[in-house]
Amino acid sequence: MEEYLSIGEVSELLGKSKETLRRWDREGKFSAVREPMSNYRVYRKSEVQNLFSNFISQDIKETFSNFVEAENEYKVLELFAGAGGLAIGMEKAGLKCVALNEIDKFACKTLRQNRPNWNVLEGDIKVFDFSEYHNKVDVVTGGFPCQAFSYAGKKLGLADARGTLFYEFARVVKEVNPPICIGENVRGLLSHENGKTLQGMISILNEIGYNVIPVQVLKAINYNVPQKRERLILVGIRKDIAQKYEYPKPYNKIYHLKDALKKSELFNCNVPKSDGAKYPKSKIEVLDLVPQKGYWRDLPLDIQKSFMGGSFYLGGGKTGIARRIGWDEPCLTLTCSPAQKQTERCHPEETRPFTVREYARIQTFPDEWKFEGSLAQQYKQIGNAVPVNLGKEVGYSIVKFLNGYYDFLNSKS
Repeated sequence: MEEYLSIGEVSELLGKSKETLRRWDREGKFSAVREPMSNYRVYRKSEVQNLFSNFISQDIKETFSNFVEAENEYKVLELFAGAGGLAIGMEKAGLKCVALNEIDKFACKTLRQNRPNWNVLEGDIKVFDFSEYHNKVDVVTGGFPCQAFSYAGKKLGLADARGTLFYEFARVVKEVNPPICIGENVRGLLSHENGKTLQGMISILNEIGYNVIPVQVLKAINYNVPQKRERLILVGIRKDIAQKYEYPKPYNKIYHLKDALKKSELFNCNVPKSDGAKYPKSKIEVLDLVPQKGYWRDLPLDIQKSFMGGSFYLGGGKTGIARRIGWDEPCLTLTCSPAQKQTERCHPEETRPFTVREYARIQTFPDEWKFEGSLAQQYKQIGNAVPVNLGKEVGYSIVKFLNGYYDFLNSKS
């Protein structure tokens, strides 16, 4: 079975659902073979690699851009700002950050170090009053953590969300009254509490005067980010506004790891040298045996068993374990720690985790953006961030919406 991959493994590698793969098999678009003992679908590894390369072809020329120029000075209030990935993206799209709130002291140091002119409000969001920005800000953004609510009564309202960080996000939106608010979260919010958490959030925004447009999950690889990361975007439009919001259009060109770490269209030089985490000697001996694009199943069987322990006998592909990224593929989603056993992100040629600057490149941070705190704190800040280029494309969609809204207001006056 070393030459074959399970349907779960192929699903993860290609970013396609198992049902899509089954349909492709039925239609003859991408045929599986049957494992003789179980009759399960499996795929030849060589065919998957060929498809994967074709799937993310480099030879595509873009025929459009989401770029749009801001016709006015649009102001952003950002909550849960982290190390600034979304804020830099908004800035690159032509929006002005008037204030950023963040509780993590190291992330706040990072923001102040890089943008001394930004008004960084350090501390728990619960203690801040934002009413001074009432009707003075065009957009409130925030990557609020996903928390369960108390589902008292038939309709979840703002009172039921008290004590959660989404309550604080909604409270600030209500205080500030911007034309548009943007929340972002992990894809898992779609299924959290069987979808009730997301529906609760939509209900609360509706209660405070905002219509939520259909939620979308944006794939970072479609927005000039060399990483298979996904972010759920929640967009609220104030109910007195008829202007439509449109998500940024996905690009066709997909960037690979080599585009992040070497001179390319994304960066005008090779990645700068920097500090990075280290693997212990025992892990190096194992990962030395893994080829580019390989993972634990590429190890000799006896080493697979000893390295994986009890999980060797469990189901699932676990394709992130002992994973070496290839130059000619996007990186897997970066985590807050580059060397955990479940989420190895090993360099293509050297047996080591990605360095801090390599991590930052994969998240499309500019090289001049410096991170404060210990090595672990820097990895955490980068791993938690919204990729800068994804933030920029979302920023363009906001600018387009605000241009239309203010054009309409001006035409009436």
